[in-house]
Amino acid sequence: MTSQRSSFRPRTATRRPAAHAPALFWLGALVCAGAFALNYYAFVRTTTGQFADESAWAEAEAGWRLGRGVFLDFLDLLPDVSVAVAAAVLLVVALVRRRWLPAAIGVGVVAASAATTWILKNFILDRPDRGVPTLEHNSLPSGHTTIAAAAALAIFLVVSPRWRPFAAAGGGLYAVLAGAATLINGWHRPADVVAAFLVAGFWALAAGPFVLRHGNDWNVWSGYGSFWAASVWWPRLCWLLAVLGIGVAAGLYLLAQQIGAAPVPGDGRIPFFFWAGMGLITGTGMLLSALLTWLFGFQSRRH
Repeated sequence: MTSQRSSFRPRTATRRPAAHAPALFWLGALVCAGAFALNYYAFVRTTTGQFADESAWAEAEAGWRLGRGVFLDFLDLLPDVSVAVAAAVLLVVALVRRRWLPAAIGVGVVAASAATTWILKNFILDRPDRGVPTLEHNSLPSGHTTIAAAAALAIFLVVSPRWRPFAAAGGGLYAVLAGAATLINGWHRPADVVAAFLVAGFWALAAGPFVLRHGNDWNVWSGYGSFWAASVWWPRLCWLLAVLGIGVAAGLYLLAQQIGAAPVPGDGRIPFFFWAGMGLITGTGMLLSALLTWLFGFQSRRH
């Protein structure tokens, strides 16, 4: 009788590297590009969309005259404040943390977003005449909102994973406030703001794998609850505002269609289109923040 000794090879603990599925980031970037095209077609190339967007703009002009001084001051300072805050964070990351490449990538995201918006607005996109009383020149995407969103996303990219939930929520709210201010002040329509979010989101997603792969040693995610900035309530806030914003926008657009819009943009008694546009701005900005929080948390290296 022979005895057989069963042998087995012990399993070695493996750590999942950061950005182990980079295709998810580039798929997300393509989704942003597709959403940008859909937003442009729906609100700029069609009569119904032009009317809705123009009505939101006209209703903002009629209903927010008293508050425009405050928002104008905010918009005047917005590019400088956005760049200054982002530059301070990137300098800390580069000089103190010695993360030179992530800081450079953050600068690149801001520069690429601003350049893309400028090229699209001035050389590629146009605003055709669809019989809606409106300005003839194209205003999509919003340059001020692009700078605010791109600066917030640059900070999100370079901070450590435990700071990213807070950075996403705070940066998203800042970008939404910037976009809402351009609408209230009469500088841009809601679709212009949404387009700016998508431009900045495209470049942040395209850059995401490079930031995570280069910082595999510090891109370590311990999960929610280990730190106040990593609280699970930050992404929950983003999701809540995203659902509420998109729900309000969809509901008000449908309601306006059912009861009939005013014949001239801005002549309606109730500013349905303004609040629908505010909902669309809020919903889009916070949805992008929520999805980025999930994706970067999922793709960061685990303990």
